[in-house]
Amino acid sequence: MNDAPAVGSIVAKCRENVDVGLPNYVSGTDPGRAGVDVYSFGAAYLGPSYTPFNLPGDPSSEKFTAKNLELSKSFSDRLDDRVHLLQGFDNLRRAVDQSGAMNAVDELNQQAISLLTSEKARNAFDLSQESEALRERYGHHAWGQRALLSRRLVEAGCSFVTMAMEKPYQSGVEWLKQGTYNWDSHAVNCHLFDDARVRLPIYDRANTALVEDIHNRGLDKKVLLVVTGEFGRTPRINSQIGTQTGVQQPGRDHWPRAMSMLVSGGGMRTGQVVGATNSKGEEPKERPLTPNDLWATVYRHLGIDYTKSFPDLTGRPMPILPFGKPIDELLSS
Repeated sequence: MNDAPAVGSIVAKCRENVDVGLPNYVSGTDPGRAGVDVYSFGAAYLGPSYTPFNLPGDPSSEKFTAKNLELSKSFSDRLDDRVHLLQGFDNLRRAVDQSGAMNAVDELNQQAISLLTSEKARNAFDLSQESEALRERYGHHAWGQRALLSRRLVEAGCSFVTMAMEKPYQSGVEWLKQGTYNWDSHAVNCHLFDDARVRLPIYDRANTALVEDIHNRGLDKKVLLVVTGEFGRTPRINSQIGTQTGVQQPGRDHWPRAMSMLVSGGGMRTGQVVGATNSKGEEPKERPLTPNDLWATVYRHLGIDYTKSFPDLTGRPMPILPFGKPIDELLSS
């Protein structure tokens, strides 16, 4: 559960006046992984109206739909009546609600009605409008089509999209007994090298296609892409008996002291490596940076003052970032 708002929630709050007929914060996950606490996507003290509009499921499936964006004819005929009915019931004293839940209900009702009546939203979520060649370039699997869907959403004006890429063993990719669901590559979970041979080509294909597509469509000044996990893995490989295989196999554990990530677009100076670790990948050696520096860079790109504060539920001011500043090497002159 979030103690502080997720980055997407901060963006949704700071850009809440941006209305393009789409949610300002969208996430894509596997079914059953849509809860905001799974990836700490929650809004904490900002309130539930700033959590993501989630798209659970596999976008490469013919059965995939953006739920709650389609109206039956009978309901469509009565939508105006339902809106008036909601307004008629709205006589509660929301001023006494310190949690912000009732205000969130109001805002979520407005968002839901806006989405239901938005042709732009339905078009943005409709991958069938893309050419088969482009869909194939991304890959006909959940990861590839989530990446393509993210490009459609930001091109349509969505402020922040985050897509979870876990469980490669779907969309026609056969399950590997010595593989793992997510990226938790402990030796007890997977054979690191066998799992990587399946996982990395899918990951590479989806993300390189997204970078190319963003640039080919002239979106590289507008769209900033960040590809990352939450921490690094141990520089030294260890072996344990796998839970699924029952044999000794190699893996890597959690390593918070160093990691790498990919950043592209955003009108930045790209084609460079910023910072370095020691020769064993253990510790930062040159230009150490923190996640806050990355997020300060993202907020700056979106026109958000990362030094701003918001009150928590007790009224205490909470800064967007406790420290950190934009990464100078990435900023265009």
